Amino acid sequence: MLIQSLKNHKHQFFKLKKSNGMKIVIGLLSLTCCLVVLTSLSGPYIPDKGIEPAIAFFKIEAAGFAKATDELMQAIDSIERNNPVNLRKAREALKKCRLHYKRIEFFLDYFFSTAAVIYNAPAKYEIEEPYMEFQEPIGLQVIEGLLYEKNPYAKKEELKQQADAINSSATDLGSLLYSFHADDSKLLESIRIHLLKVITLGITGFDAPFLKSGMEEAEVSLVTMHHILAPFLDGGSPTAVAVDTLFKKSIEYLQINTNFDTADRLSFLKTYALPLQYQLSLLIKELGLYLDTGNGIVNYEARDIFSKDALNITVFAEKNDWRKKEELIELGKQLFFETGLSGNNKISCATCHRPENYFSEPQPKSIAFDGHSFVQRNAPTLFYAGYQHEQFWDGRAKSLEEQVKTVINNPQEMNGSVALNTLTARLPGYANSFKEVFGKEEDSLLSGDKVAYAIAAYIRELNPRDSRFDRYLHGEENLLTAAEKRGFNLFMGKAQCGTCHFAPLFNGLVPPFYNLSELEVLGTLETDDLGKPRLDKDRGRVEIFPMDFYERAFKTPTVRNVSVTAPYMHNGAFRTLDSVVEFYNKGGAAGLGLSINNQTMSSTPLNLSGQEVRDVVSFLHSLKDSCSYMGDRIKVATK
Repeated sequence: MLIQSLKNHKHQFFKLKKSNGMKIVIGLLSLTCCLVVLTSLSGPYIPDKGIEPAIAFFKIEAAGFAKATDELMQAIDSIERNNPVNLRKAREALKKCRLHYKRIEFFLDYFFSTAAVIYNAPAKYEIEEPYMEFQEPIGLQVIEGLLYEKNPYAKKEELKQQADAINSSATDLGSLLYSFHADDSKLLESIRIHLLKVITLGITGFDAPFLKSGMEEAEVSLVTMHHILAPFLDGGSPTAVAVDTLFKKSIEYLQINTNFDTADRLSFLKTYALPLQYQLSLLIKELGLYLDTGNGIVNYEARDIFSKDALNITVFAEKNDWRKKEELIELGKQLFFETGLSGNNKISCATCHRPENYFSEPQPKSIAFDGHSFVQRNAPTLFYAGYQHEQFWDGRAKSLEEQVKTVINNPQEMNGSVALNTLTARLPGYANSFKEVFGKEEDSLLSGDKVAYAIAAYIRELNPRDSRFDRYLHGEENLLTAAEKRGFNLFMGKAQCGTCHFAPLFNGLVPPFYNLSELEVLGTLETDDLGKPRLDKDRGRVEIFPMDFYERAFKTPTVRNVSVTAPYMHNGAFRTLDSVVEFYNKGGAAGLGLSINNQTMSSTPLNLSGQEVRDVVSFLHSLKDSCSYMGDRIKVATK
């Protein structure tokens, strides 16, 4: 039975506790721990023209959401065995509840992020780095997963507990506003962030993969944001008119493209959403209400999230000292190809991360230091490797610098610990370069840290973002084929690729703040023979941290340049992109009938047709970078 203290307005933060094998929600912290009191950066709170109407809107819509959660409880309570009508009504009640939630999500996410976790946390354990954070399954997404199981009636008690927990909290949402203060700059930042969330997550169905209500939820979110912005759009400036017009056209487009599986997301982004993101940014500056309280990763100055400068790569570095950037990168390039860093003077970073293969290994696994055995895992592309909060397939390194030192020292790889200890003697030709980059005193001495720092700086330059897809989004028409366009829409929709390979880098960097990277449990196979599937024996991250949900967990890599970086997966077992997409299409290992209890991707088949699989693969080909801008920074010309 659900602990009654949930119904007390003093409890707004939760933990999960096991009872009779089921997870239930109990009160953890008092309301005072959850209230976020925000004051104007400029001094005493002054009622602005936007924030007060927004607060009033939140009060009204929070009440509507609470009512919808009550109706959801009743619908779930009416579920009966072998009664598809009542089950359908419960699913419809869930959809209605989610649409109500989308009217207040922008406000909750920004001003009361702790409370927001209660309603829309992932349906399964989400493994996120770099803080070893994981979210307990709770809320609307959990209810969706349970309602779409083979026998939802068997989960009725758990469903009731989840619904009761949401309802108990939703009833007291208004109490969050006690002593609440904010200003228009914060309000506009919340809108800016939420628009980015719609662009990168909302239209992918990230929150509701079974209901497939993503396009409708995106529409509700845009309608809400447009309403909240109304006080700022009445000035008649060209920018305000542009924002108003783009919101209206975006909403109209989504009202037409409601079918999740067939919606044209590419046209939505290119024609409406990305221009809207740009114009909204201009409007905020025009109003003098620019505010950036983020972590420095998202660049609000960028035109849109698909612009090359949208994410600040220097935030991922161990140091942000770029005073001699060009010299440092050039030194890093030389060291990347330097065999003197290895124990036998034969191996460099480029031995396994081959430039002609877009800095990847064309074999399943690289030959080890001994010359006849193989290393543990495949060497993936280094393109965009700098945009990650962890390195290696199991995420054991927290930076590129740490990864470089680990590889050089690894006896199986470069076995270069002796080389690092005798760098000055082994690499006398680098003395002048080190002095130029690091100074003339003791800081200029050759060391493993400086080698790693320089190589990491070079690797961070491997982010051209000049694929045909990128250039098409920003105005170069006729660069994508019809199949590639269909493939993008499938990737971000029916195929659910975009719910793990997040835009714009299509890796595990999680929007809208990009402050976490996901690891996933797919149940990767030993081979790409889906007719005779066998689980790969590599246990992944659990060997670093022995926690159950880390079993077979691996980093989500970028799929940019994936068409020229075969083979695939951590073990290099999949030889073609068609086999990879078909593996996902079947529902991963669990969908193929293998026993894997903690698989994070859905085991439900995607039901992609053969043509749809080919279309997704076609889109992936459009992500190949031309690398023309790189010039001589790439020593060997790429394919």
